[in-house]
Amino acid sequence: MYIGIDAGTSGLKAILVDEQQHVLANRTVKLSVQSPHNGWSEQNPEHWWEALLEALDGLKEDAPQAMAQVKGIGLSGQQHGAVLLGAQDQVLRPCILWNDVRSDTECRTFEHAFPQSRAVCGNIAMPGFTAPKLLWVRKHEPDIFKNVRHVLLPKAWLRFKLCGEKIEDMSDASGTLWLDVGQRKWSDAALDATGLSQKAMPRLCEGTDAAGTLSASLAARWGIEHPPQIAGSAGDNAASAVGLGAVRAGDAFLSLGTSGVLWCTTDRFRPNTQSAIHAMCHALPQTWHQMGVTLSAASSLAWWADINHCDVSTLLSELPDHVDRPSRALFLPYLNGERTPYNDGHVRGAFLGLDRSLARPELTQAVLEGVAHSFRDALDGLHDAGSMLRSADVIGGGSRSRLWISILASVLDLPLNRLAHGEQGGAFGAARLARLSVTQEDISNICLPPLRAETLMPDPSLRDAYAQSQERYRAAYPLLKEISNANHGVPHHAGPHGHHYGHSYGRRADL
Repeated sequence: MYIGIDAGTSGLKAILVDEQQHVLANRTVKLSVQSPHNGWSEQNPEHWWEALLEALDGLKEDAPQAMAQVKGIGLSGQQHGAVLLGAQDQVLRPCILWNDVRSDTECRTFEHAFPQSRAVCGNIAMPGFTAPKLLWVRKHEPDIFKNVRHVLLPKAWLRFKLCGEKIEDMSDASGTLWLDVGQRKWSDAALDATGLSQKAMPRLCEGTDAAGTLSASLAARWGIEHPPQIAGSAGDNAASAVGLGAVRAGDAFLSLGTSGVLWCTTDRFRPNTQSAIHAMCHALPQTWHQMGVTLSAASSLAWWADINHCDVSTLLSELPDHVDRPSRALFLPYLNGERTPYNDGHVRGAFLGLDRSLARPELTQAVLEGVAHSFRDALDGLHDAGSMLRSADVIGGGSRSRLWISILASVLDLPLNRLAHGEQGGAFGAARLARLSVTQEDISNICLPPLRAETLMPDPSLRDAYAQSQERYRAAYPLLKEISNANHGVPHHAGPHGHHYGHSYGRRADL
């Protein structure tokens, strides 16, 4: 028996999995986010701990005999958060979360102090990452910064509470901007640029490593006969990839959640920061991944439903089972800015090409296609970084629409797989890592892909039309950027190739 724990932003989920990888019990406890100032996003780590205790107490209540036989525990969780500990391991302030945007200025400070950061860390400095948060604390809360002895990410802090050790896996560490991602070790230069040293960092391990043992008192609380070991585990996207079996080079998935992710597993470190592609360590030894992000995926359709005072299912019911041509309207889904390829948090979206003959269904189709064009930008960024995808599994709430997947397949010119039963998420991947840390079985024998209902192929009759639509989509960005910046009085900051990008950081996806 194995436990998988996923500490997300809106809730903590725990599942109990047997040797046949069947989920025997699951519990979810809701969490809330505090925003004391505009753009701030914080949580009290003690609330995560209370949620974890409640969730595992629930697993014991639901399946006491199975809980008694637990051999391993895996952790997954929201990345990038900064849990600051003092000399007595006390939490010094609320955790600054992944979606907090206060440290925009500090991103430029960090890259100025460490000019090689993009090549070493594999990512553009964005407010969501951990390093800029510490620079903000150093500048605005100097009394707290001088008392910082350790910095932990959310799931590493939960591990510390479970076993008393400060340990972090490679995938989560990749999201700090302090990791030399290619070498899989802390970067002294990156830490020095933030006023820290390796003394403040947890010990690094692989996600499949044994990394701590549950305390005897907690094992007794949950009725576990022998204190189980805790796996190195994974950040949320890497854990979801493990749950989906995306463990070999070329394995890919597309998450059509509130925001969107296009993930590709790689066998080496291949950064492409010029296109705002994230390059990070996977949770598996000698494995990496690349990730393109669109900030408004399914949320674009939800917004359009709100505008029309109806639900998403009503909008989709008005569309045919298959489209035979692109919409005459063009939708750019920059409702919250855009990540890949622009890293522009200030640009805003638009409908283009409107006329009186357009009815609501064709505009809904344009929304679906606009999100697909955003994913095509991400796919091309992955191609530029050396990853050629063969196919991808589709997950997230938007994956319930077969039509949307078929449009995506044609715009991406890529076969896409619908899953038979939906994805299990980060908690299931964490449970798999728990098992691997105990048994050291072959990864490919345990991390199997989910059952696929069907594969939707690109429609060759739409290839040229969607390629032309993609060109129009990309041509619209500079004008929209100019309008958006003028409306908001945004200063311009030079980015790669002379582009002027703002900074943004949104959730990679609701997985």
